Formats: sequence, C-alpha cells, structure tokens
Amino acid sequence: MLPERAPDLTEILIQSRDLPWRQKSLAGVAEKMLWRDETTEATIALIRFEKGAGIPAPHSHASNQFMFCLSGRYEYLKTGVVLTAGCFYCNPRGNVHGPTLAHEETVVVEIYDGPHYPQKPSWYSDERDAH
Repeated sequence: MLPERAPDLTEILIQSRDLPWRQKSLAGVAEKMLWRDETTEATIALIRFEKGAGIPAPHSHASNQFMFCLSGRYEYLKTGVVLTAGCFYCNPRGNVHGPTLAHEETVVVEIYDGPHYPQKPSWYSDERDAH
C-alpha cells in the first residue's frame, strides 16, 4: 500500500522524510512503508528501532529478508551479528534468527520478497505489523 499522495504511475518517487512514522504494536518499533506488492506481499520499508527495542524471540520468515542499516547499532543476540551504518544483511527464508536489540536508535531499509511471516508473531497485536 502506497502513501495517500503517491501518484498512480509506473515509476514512483517518494520523499521518505515527508512520510510520518507509523508506530507498530511492538513498543519502540515504527515503520514507513515505501512500497508493497499486494499480490506477492513483497515490501520495502524503513524501520526505526528506539534504543532498547528489538524483536523479543527467535523466529523465521516466510520469504527472504534483506536489510540495509542506515544508522545505529542493531544486534542479533544469539549469533552476535551486529548491523551498523552501511551494513547489508540477508536472511534466507525459513532461517531461525533473533532475538534482537537496538543498542542505539537504529534505522534500516527492510525488504521482503514475499510474505513476512508464516503466521502473525505473538509480539504483534496488530495484523498490519506482520505484513
């Protein structure tokens, strides 16, 4: 789903700083949805984690997950993988990973090439947060 003011064109240009952050139902996590394919459920979004926020439990995804860290320090606690500005992270479909923790406010570009989760994780109360 595109922002309200996005033009109906083949090419899309969005100034992300003009989009408001939408708070997710997991405390300290917000998103700016930049692009979504309703057919495949593929998405591209900016995700912001406040310092101390993160995903609370191990989990896997129903599609491939790609992240590019724009700022901050975000750690996958079980493996010790740390994303900092400029890091690219690829997590293949079905790979169990997490929990995670933002050691400082962190913003990532997150891309899924299909549905995010096989089913809504328990840490989200809003179905929109899992898609």
